[in-house]
Amino acid sequence: MTEQLSEKDQQELLEKYDPEAGTRKLKGLTGAIAFAGLLAFSLFQLYTAIFGVFPAQIQRSVHLGFALGLIFLLFPATKGLRKTGKFKVAWYDAILAVLGAGVGAYWVANYETIVGGIGLITETDFYVGLLAVLLVLEATRRAVGLPITIIAGLFLLYGLYGSYLPGFLSHNGLTMERLVQTMYFTTEGILGTPLAVSSTFIFLFILFGSFLVRTGVGQYFNDLAVAIAGRSTGGPAKVAIFSSALQGTISGSSVANVVTSGSFTIPMMKKLGYKKEFAGAVEASASTGGQLMPPIMGAAAFLMVEFIGGGITYWDIAKAAAIPAVLYFTGIWIMTHFEAKRLGLRGLTKEEMPNRKEVFKKIYLLLPIISVVVLLMSGITVMHAALYSIVLAILVGLFNKETRMGVKGIVLALAEGARMALSVAAATAAAGIIVGVVTKTGLGLKLANGLLDLAGGALLPSLFLTMIAALVLGMGSPTTANYVITSTIAAPALILLNVPDLSAHLFVFYFGIVADITPPVALAAFAAAGVAGGEPIRTGINSAKLAIAAFIIPYIFVLSPELLMIDAHWYEILWVVFTALSGMIAIGAGMIGFWMRKVFWFERILAAASGLLLIYPEGYSDMIGLGIFLLLFVLQLMWKRDKSHPEEMQALKA
Repeated sequence: MTEQLSEKDQQELLEKYDPEAGTRKLKGLTGAIAFAGLLAFSLFQLYTAIFGVFPAQIQRSVHLGFALGLIFLLFPATKGLRKTGKFKVAWYDAILAVLGAGVGAYWVANYETIVGGIGLITETDFYVGLLAVLLVLEATRRAVGLPITIIAGLFLLYGLYGSYLPGFLSHNGLTMERLVQTMYFTTEGILGTPLAVSSTFIFLFILFGSFLVRTGVGQYFNDLAVAIAGRSTGGPAKVAIFSSALQGTISGSSVANVVTSGSFTIPMMKKLGYKKEFAGAVEASASTGGQLMPPIMGAAAFLMVEFIGGGITYWDIAKAAAIPAVLYFTGIWIMTHFEAKRLGLRGLTKEEMPNRKEVFKKIYLLLPIISVVVLLMSGITVMHAALYSIVLAILVGLFNKETRMGVKGIVLALAEGARMALSVAAATAAAGIIVGVVTKTGLGLKLANGLLDLAGGALLPSLFLTMIAALVLGMGSPTTANYVITSTIAAPALILLNVPDLSAHLFVFYFGIVADITPPVALAAFAAAGVAGGEPIRTGINSAKLAIAAFIIPYIFVLSPELLMIDAHWYEILWVVFTALSGMIAIGAGMIGFWMRKVFWFERILAAASGLLLIYPEGYSDMIGLGIFLLLFVLQLMWKRDKSHPEEMQALKA
């Protein structure tokens, strides 16, 4: 096996490309206070999961208070201070931490008075609410990054000064008092739906991921992937795809997924002959897709339950996302397979492989993940499914002496889970600001109608413009915030065109995630380039090329909802999957330039045309595309075997 990146190098890469990883390593009294705060945060969430949540304002404000206080303790004000001030808290951060905890406690202390105020707020309420808005913006900047902070700030300015804008963007304007009241003293702003989901479902699943890490399941994913795919052609690339799909279950961050699994898979790929940029691209595209893979998808999938409403459950979303996720990873698998054949790359040797018998002996480590699927299918609540799976993860850890969690291990897992949840809490609070302004000003409907006007009321142009919006908003922003913005602004435009709600929301969800590997700001690809030692932009271009399926699949399930298993017969689902897979094989061969042999220039054109026709879900296009596909298959098979006319082959190659 090749040498992995050291833990120090992994941490440096994470801190460079992922703001969530840049926490202080506190010691002494401040370290003890921060650790106690993290532990108390997790215990509060577990208590409400077991005994029932508090009233909405209490549940969400306490969650926010914990998050704000801990972010100011753990996240320095600037990147430079992450090194120079790594072990101490600045005096102003201590004050901000107290204020952050205080604005959360304010609701608890004054709940009856505020609720009984019939929409009126006092002068004290106003200043506390204003402070809460400012603290959320600063905490988001530190823990999540500048892009989403700027977007939330622009929405606040729009709420205040939108009356001065021309045309359809103009509104009556909000006073500062009304804006602050909406932001912190209703459940339409900071304490709105995004934070509600963070304070219930998302936190528990992040905690579940923390316990899975303690059982050693992360390393097991790598071992299992090698045992299954390591010997095949270009094995390490397929290992990266397989392990990254599994890693997405315990990591809600594309960058974190890239650095952890990529430090293992990228050196293997480079050793076998893959170029640095291609090796990094395989890992980046596969790691990004981890958030698309059920049963535990990115945090935005939990938000989708609340945003769509209408009795839809998380299991409905996970089930609908299953086939698109399989197609996504199959597309990357096809492209890497063709590239490996083109370069003549081998798989791992027997000596480089782990002991398969020993690997499969530990298959029980997957039981907690299987339990999530079974529990969600049984109709149990999402919170209880996560809760029971955490307990099962602890029990599974008992089977192995190395991963057995005593009291200390459980406490550490609780603290680490809370730390991982801080950035999500900040992002959802900032997203609440955006939703609050959209709700109060009617901006969502205005932009949806504006988008439809721009697209001339046609579906395909509307889909294209929505895709561009999601990609741009997703550059440097977390998927959660990106989904909130696009689902309140762009998704309604698609729904107005009679696109099913689930298809519309999954469409923007997909492109918000794919933004992580789309240049010019492709954080997951840049992190992979850091691991591989490749050129970042070239790695990003290769990542987008490998993930071409992710740019096509959303169009398929909008045009043909059978792919999401919406009101479809089994034979309709099978046909859509078959044509989509055939189309991906054709597109993969056309882009890589290899199938069973080298693909000539005219075959590449035919392959691309065939792929697009097969992927577009319409009867005539499928038939024509399938005809071209079969023709290419025959040509590949015949010319591969025909060695009697080398001069003709040479002429065709020329």
